[in-house]
Amino acid sequence: MTNGRWIFLSALALIDAPTVGRAVAQGAETVQDMLAAQIRSQGFTCDKALGATKDTAHSRADHAVWVLRCSNASYRVSRAPDMAAKVEPLR
Repeated sequence: MTNGRWIFLSALALIDAPTVGRAVAQGAETVQDMLAAQIRSQGFTCDKALGATKDTAHSRADHAVWVLRCSNASYRVSRAPDMAAKVEPLR
């Protein structure tokens, strides 16, 4: 965050903390949006990301596995640091 933005947000926090919290949260990218962007960059279609849940049964340390629900399909997305995601279409 840039110094100017930090000062601005700090000043707003003094005025109305709940409003600032909502504004910052709305600007944050969600896990489902990040996963959808990643699989799209790898050639898969995700028209609208509807949700993402962590697949704890398949996840390991340094290897997160998510189930991404899109409006047109669902995918199991395996992510490891510094590697392309492994994407498996689900039925």
